[in-house]
Amino acid sequence: MNYISQLNSVFEKFYFDDRLNPSHLSLYLALFQEWNRCRFSNIFFIDRGELMKASKIGSKSTYHRCIRNLDEWEYLSYFPSNNPFKGSMVKMAIIRASDEQDSGRYNPMLEQLAEQYRPISGQPLDFKSPMSEQALVSNTNNKKHKTNNKKAKLPKNVNEVLIFFAKMKWSSLEAKKFYNHYNAIGWKIGGRTIITNWHSTAENWILKGQEINTHYKNAKTKKQKHNEDEDFLKINKEKNYSEPL
Repeated sequence: MNYISQLNSVFEKFYFDDRLNPSHLSLYLALFQEWNRCRFSNIFFIDRGELMKASKIGSKSTYHRCIRNLDEWEYLSYFPSNNPFKGSMVKMAIIRASDEQDSGRYNPMLEQLAEQYRPISGQPLDFKSPMSEQALVSNTNNKKHKTNNKKAKLPKNVNEVLIFFAKMKWSSLEAKKFYNHYNAIGWKIGGRTIITNWHSTAENWILKGQEINTHYKNAKTKKQKHNEDEDFLKINKEKNYSEPL
C-alpha cells in the first residue's frame, strides 16, 4: 500500500464528499496516524480516549457517530468491542482515485500534505513532533524508545498468579480468569501495549472486580428494600365496611 497515493485519494474524496464535517476529517487523520504506528497492518486495535484526544473530539456521542459514519461511507471497517478489557478494531479501506491511471494529473498541495506522514527509514512517524519539512524522528526519541523497551515482568505460570491473588484475599477463580485472559492475548493491554509489570495489572483487575461486586450488592440491597416496603404496604386482612362503627 502506497501511503502517499492513499492520502492523495482520500483528500480528493473528502473534497467531493459533502456528508463530511471537520470531526469526520480529524478522526480519520487520527486513525491514519494510528494505522501508521501499526505499520499499516491489515487490522489494528484502537483506543477511544487516545483517538478523541488526537482528533480533538470532546463528546463520546460525536466520536461514535463519526466513526460509524466513516464505516457506513466505506472509509474504513469498524469492529466495536463490548469487552472492557479488549479494545475495538479498525480496518482502513484502501481508497483509490477515480483518475489514478491518469499520470498527467498531479496535485503538489496534496503531495506536500501527504509528505508530512512519511515514515522515516521504515519507522512510524512521531506525530508528537512538530509537522514540518524537518519533522524527523530525533535520536532523543530513539533513545527513549530503547529505554522504555524493558523486559516484561510476566508470571511464570498460573500458580504464581494464584499465589498473588491469595495474598490479595481474592478468589482463585478470578486468578484463573486473569491468567487465561492475558495469556490468550499475549500479555498486552488493549491488544497492543505490552504489560511490563503484571502485578499492577492484576491489582487493577481486582479493583475493577471490587467495583462490580459493590455495584451488584447495592443493586441487590435496593431491590430487597423495595420488596420489603411493598410487603409492608400490603393489607392482608380485608375490612368489612358494611359493619356498623
